[in-house]
Amino acid sequence: MASKHSSSSQVYKFEPINVGRWLIWGLFALVLISAPLVFTSSLGQMILTQMGIVIIICLSYNILLGQGGMLSFGHAVYSGLGSFVAMHTLNAITAGSFLLPVSLVPLVGGLAGLFFAALFGSVTVKTAGTPFAMITLGIGELIWAMSLIFPGFFGGEAGVSGNRIAGSSPFGITFGPQIQLYYLSAFYLFICTALMFAFTRTPLGRILNAVRDNPERVEFVGYDTERVRYIAFMVAGFFAGIGGAIAALHFEIVTSENVSGARSTVYLLWTFLGGATFFFGAIIGGVMAVLAFVMFSELTKAWLLYLGLLFLFMVMYAPGGFAGLIMMNLRVASFGFLRKLWVSYLALGVTAMVALLGASVMIEMIYHLQFDGALGDELKFLSMTFNAKNFDIWFGSGFLMLTGLGLFELCRKQFLQEWGEIQEDIENEIKRRQALS
Repeated sequence: MASKHSSSSQVYKFEPINVGRWLIWGLFALVLISAPLVFTSSLGQMILTQMGIVIIICLSYNILLGQGGMLSFGHAVYSGLGSFVAMHTLNAITAGSFLLPVSLVPLVGGLAGLFFAALFGSVTVKTAGTPFAMITLGIGELIWAMSLIFPGFFGGEAGVSGNRIAGSSPFGITFGPQIQLYYLSAFYLFICTALMFAFTRTPLGRILNAVRDNPERVEFVGYDTERVRYIAFMVAGFFAGIGGAIAALHFEIVTSENVSGARSTVYLLWTFLGGATFFFGAIIGGVMAVLAFVMFSELTKAWLLYLGLLFLFMVMYAPGGFAGLIMMNLRVASFGFLRKLWVSYLALGVTAMVALLGASVMIEMIYHLQFDGALGDELKFLSMTFNAKNFDIWFGSGFLMLTGLGLFELCRKQFLQEWGEIQEDIENEIKRRQALS
């Protein structure tokens, strides 16, 4: 009897509640609920809604790139086709030929994304690496071409438009006011984020990570890597379709641009910049994407060039994205060594800003002379007015850029030396703690 009791006590046990995880998700929900109360204007709520849309799609893309190591150049196919199906569904609701609450239209888009991911994925996932990327690029270009050839479904160059105020209005909710649509997008954002995070913690999600890191060993163990990639591809397509459907409700129009290669590149770019190897990196990337398109585009007409330079800088110096930078510094801070780096960070920031200022002035002058030369030689930038053909301005900005770059490189070498010493100290501290335990 004693042995039975001891064996049962070993089988039945209660795991402690993960307070930290509950706190993080509670704060996430609180931020989603309170955000429109802080940004009360219609424009602010529109920006928040767009952030939610892009975050869902970037998270779905991160299932492919970050979790599965599948570089796709056609992810907009599934978000875009989800948008088209959602818009046709919305028009059917408006016409009274289809009875469905508008709040469930994103699920229709998700099912459409799942269907097309299952259809195209059956061909796409048969290979990995570069062939996979090229097949996704080919499918993306094929669908984009079809969007201009078949106007019956895609609406031609004008696209397909609709009105989200359709069907019944339970409790007076019509989704006409922007705040109502925001809370709908926030609800789907929270649910989709939770489900995608849960997916990464399932055995299938762990095997997907193994397929990314060492597919040969996974095959040797007995798993079908093609099937694992196929399931992940369909999951990513489902959530991308949900994001695309919410976008259709938000903008009330869907065009061929929604399935274009340029849109797929945007998802790839910002998922990478946010940090594809971390789950929350896609969230950072989604927020930055909307800020770049909405805010930076108002500051300068050459903002795409700055975006390209940022991408180049991150690839060279921080391939882990912003999430990688955050996690590395959190590790250093947890061992109490971050205070040793503040001088180096300050020097890197100042020299980078000097180089950026010089480069920005030159970029703005080139852009002004190339595209706005008919408006005159005077250029206003950062509350400064100067002549774009003045040699002194060109010389001064070039000197600033080169000086900043040179000093930045010197500071970077010093920083790398200090960083290496700190990493050695951290490893020694870890060994010391292990020896004491």
